Amino acid sequence: MKVLVTGVTGFVGSHLVDYLLTMSDVEIFGLKRWRSRTENIEHFEDRIALYECDIRDATSVRNAMEEIKPDRIFHLAAQSYVPTSWDSPSSTLETNIMGELNIFESVRKIGIDPLIQVAGSSEEYGLVHQNELPITEGNPLRPLSPYGVSKVCQDMLAYQYFMNYGIKVIRTRAFNHTGPRRPANFVCSDFARQIVQMERGKKPKVIHTGNLDAIRDFTDVRDMVKAYWLSLERGKPGDVYTICSGTGETIKDILDTLVKLSDVNDIEIKQTSTRLRPTDVPVLVCDCVKFRKLTGWKPEIPFEQTLRDILEFWRARI
Repeated sequence: MKVLVTGVTGFVGSHLVDYLLTMSDVEIFGLKRWRSRTENIEHFEDRIALYECDIRDATSVRNAMEEIKPDRIFHLAAQSYVPTSWDSPSSTLETNIMGELNIFESVRKIGIDPLIQVAGSSEEYGLVHQNELPITEGNPLRPLSPYGVSKVCQDMLAYQYFMNYGIKVIRTRAFNHTGPRRPANFVCSDFARQIVQMERGKKPKVIHTGNLDAIRDFTDVRDMVKAYWLSLERGKPGDVYTICSGTGETIKDILDTLVKLSDVNDIEIKQTSTRLRPTDVPVLVCDCVKFRKLTGWKPEIPFEQTLRDILEFWRARI
């Protein structure tokens, strides 16, 4: 079986390949931009086939697809950082929407018939009222960021290509996932890096934060990539599945846990205006009963262990 991972050098893509490498009879291919950093894939780079490809370039995508002819595609490549989408909305929309369109058009024109997982996001739900919790697939989509809008567009584009062309797309709406290798511009990794810098004496004992009251539903990335695999193993083409832990954590609770797991005391917490979003979704907590009934999947890694592993990741690098 030929499995293609777009965005292979990224946080989720690299963990997905780690999981795929535990399987037999799977030939792994990855798409990466020529300027992509490769530290996430150095430990398996010689065990997969890598293709230089910018998903925004239709010709580049089509050439890769014609050569690989994958049986399964995990489409993970994206501009995935919400604050960046306010600074660069046009780039976010182009990368996320046109990149996916180029994949679908290549599949359609070449005439191959892979299963395709499109990685959506909890940000598609955006504004959620209290009486609409926990979130399921039936919740209204009210995105509050350009990133969220781009993901809704990806979601609807996938549905359209399934309905019009029969392309076998499974849509997943994953809630927050984190773990080792998460870039430092994401909240858990950002806090962990600041704490480790304090442990090393490289930073004053002050943590700069954004909104600590937001409630998010976190899953370990190593559990999430197993869910992605199961979405293609057992999911129904054209359908959509929310994937989550089902448990909400305030950002403050996450910070408190990381501090508890550290070797630093008497840390000052300072909210910084530059870390606040123009609009912030107050609560994103999900119920993925539909996906669990279909696949039997559930998270296995306790969240405190995830946070401990993120701290160890930064301790090895600072």
